[in-house]
Amino acid sequence: MITQRSYAVEPWAVRETALNLDVLAQSESVFALSNGHVGWRGNLDEGEPHGLPGSYLNGVHEVHPLPYAEAGYGYPESGQTVINVTNGKILRLLVDDEPFDLRYGRLVTHERVLDLRRGVLERTCEWTSPAGSTVRVRSTRLVSLTQRAVAAVAYEVEAVDRCRIVIQSELVANEQLPGANGDPRAAQALQSPLEQEDGFADGHRLRLVHRTKRSGLRVAVAADHTVLGPERTMTRSESGVDVARLTVTSVLEPGQRLRVEKFVAHGWSGVRSLPAMADQVDAALAAAAHEGWQGLTEEQRGYLDDYWSRADVEVDGDEEVQQAVRFALFHVLQAGARAEQRAIPAKGLTGSGYDGHAFWDTEMFVLPVLTHTAPGAVAEALRWRHSTLPAARERATQLGLAGAAFPWRTIAGSEGSAYWPAGTAAFHVNADVADAVVRYVAATGDTDFERDTGVELLVETARLWRSLGHHDSRGAFHIDGVTGPDEYSAVADDNTYTNLMARANLLAAADAVERHPREAARLGVDAEESAAWRDAAEAVHIPYNHELGVHEQHAGFTRYQRWDFEHTAPEQYPLLLNFPYFDLYRKQVVKQADLVLAMYTCEAYFDDEQIARNFAYYEPLTVRDSSLSACCQAVVAAQAGHLTLAHAYTAEAALMDLDDLEHNTRDGLHIASLAGTWMALVAGFGGLRHYDDGARFAPRLPERLRRLAFNLQLRGSRLRVEIGADKATYTLLDGPPLTVHHHGEPVTVDTDSPAVRAVPPARPGPVPRQPRHRSPHRPT
Repeated sequence: MITQRSYAVEPWAVRETALNLDVLAQSESVFALSNGHVGWRGNLDEGEPHGLPGSYLNGVHEVHPLPYAEAGYGYPESGQTVINVTNGKILRLLVDDEPFDLRYGRLVTHERVLDLRRGVLERTCEWTSPAGSTVRVRSTRLVSLTQRAVAAVAYEVEAVDRCRIVIQSELVANEQLPGANGDPRAAQALQSPLEQEDGFADGHRLRLVHRTKRSGLRVAVAADHTVLGPERTMTRSESGVDVARLTVTSVLEPGQRLRVEKFVAHGWSGVRSLPAMADQVDAALAAAAHEGWQGLTEEQRGYLDDYWSRADVEVDGDEEVQQAVRFALFHVLQAGARAEQRAIPAKGLTGSGYDGHAFWDTEMFVLPVLTHTAPGAVAEALRWRHSTLPAARERATQLGLAGAAFPWRTIAGSEGSAYWPAGTAAFHVNADVADAVVRYVAATGDTDFERDTGVELLVETARLWRSLGHHDSRGAFHIDGVTGPDEYSAVADDNTYTNLMARANLLAAADAVERHPREAARLGVDAEESAAWRDAAEAVHIPYNHELGVHEQHAGFTRYQRWDFEHTAPEQYPLLLNFPYFDLYRKQVVKQADLVLAMYTCEAYFDDEQIARNFAYYEPLTVRDSSLSACCQAVVAAQAGHLTLAHAYTAEAALMDLDDLEHNTRDGLHIASLAGTWMALVAGFGGLRHYDDGARFAPRLPERLRRLAFNLQLRGSRLRVEIGADKATYTLLDGPPLTVHHHGEPVTVDTDSPAVRAVPPARPGPVPRQPRHRSPHRPT
């Protein structure tokens, strides 16, 4: 086991062996537990000290006015911000009347471990109070993946010296939050967003019901307890304004223990009554109590055993990336496992960064991972998008367009971005949604989903593209005035990524209505409309600079002045915090992979020579001021044969949060970058792509990696791919036979006969350089 930076490097856990208050907020994000519905940040059990308190329910938000110096037609009028709901994880401890506060007394030992196989956060510490009494504290925390509304904590105090112990188990609402730090990527802090409607305390049971002041969402949280201790242990419960408390008191002799098992149930609704919400969380508590602590932990382990059998990635030769990819897969699962027709936010439920909004990266980075590891979560996420179609249609109408215009950032479905050049103008989000539909159906064969949900999403997004673009006098189809993935270029004409993704969207919609004529008729699609989609797709304009021999990120991009990288200091990154957008928009500087991303998502449009030339041109312009970039560059670097560079970018994506590379992990994890770790390994070194004839692989490893192995769900089968330096093995673990492609060669595998194929060597050109001061964070 290697120890480096804040956490020990080991294959199945993230371990913090000492308490460092300087990285407390980062650790709260790293140690967060969630199931996609309930999220608990990794705050200390006693609540203080803390970096950012956080208890979240997916979808619970408050609305607030969006300020504009000058109003304009079509500007969103209100924003949405995730709120910190009632905190049920607090267990305060007093030792002989001294509060257990790690800033005082003497902390002898302190360790926290996130166990990726068991799905629990464990904490052990030994502390001597200022008065000299010593206790050992052990706690185990989980957010249940099997019981959607439930989280639980087992908290145990062991006396080293004889002492009087008081444990206060609380439900607390409207906790005080730290102020804004000036980073636009952080959240607005909404103070006291909840108004209490009910408080209850009786025996070992507690309950609080609140309602948000503006959005009108009702939130109920309840707790029940099992108390195990010496005979004279006493309990008392009470409730007040924004707090309900169970107090447990006992006197412990040396070696004696006091244990409290706390079960917490959560629920929210915009329509259900107060009694109905109280009954809902009480019922969830009854189900949790039926299983008990032991039952909940066994359910959690069983759920994760099944998940890892489908999702695990094994990396030999890089221990940091091995740990990081499992950490990533664990948190990606947590973000979406039980979201169930709610969004998957950019930070999951690990923090309030980006105001808790979901963006395009859900569909383009997170859902591809879940498609092959937990496909049911993908169907639910896309059903959430489908449920927001009324708002998306209304937005399209407001913008003078047909179909549906999905928001750039949102919680509830309406547009939440006040900056339209990098919000409303980023229409590619609509094609990203369509791409997720196509990818999910191709990987699963779920034709019921395609018929009931997918067709309508494809049709309405195709209608948007047909109305947003236009044919010129020569018949070419242009999409003007849009913003692609690169937010340092805005409101440009014919962004290549956008145009190619729109092309795929239009063709997919035309194909889908042919397969599902009844749904097409219900949606009013006729042969003329679908033919117009095909005409636009086939005529879409892709800008190309013949003199340079490269595709342009958007029309005219390559004639812009290059950014002065030589005179940009390291501390001036990210550029968006140090330079005006006006200057960024008119220079050749790329915040994040854009044209490069298109070469991954729309690979069939480019030949190998074009990929190599394009990558060589855009690599020196790409500053990676977004956590979404490194994984994309890893995939295309591997595609172009630059395997060592791809490895470096894979490590950067993998360590984004464990090493806090962007210095903002305090606000929550970068879920898409974590998903990008899988993408870099499986799509980069594994070469996974989806074509009409099935999955294709083009595996190659960098020199430092000895072996890469991963499991995938494909068409109801479970496929294992194992890659070495000179050969790849395809093994069908279960399910019907599969035909895949290995470097273009069809390979059929069944459960009786693994297929072994040679890995051809890469033939890369010169390794491209990066902008000054922007080499990968961990060169290899």
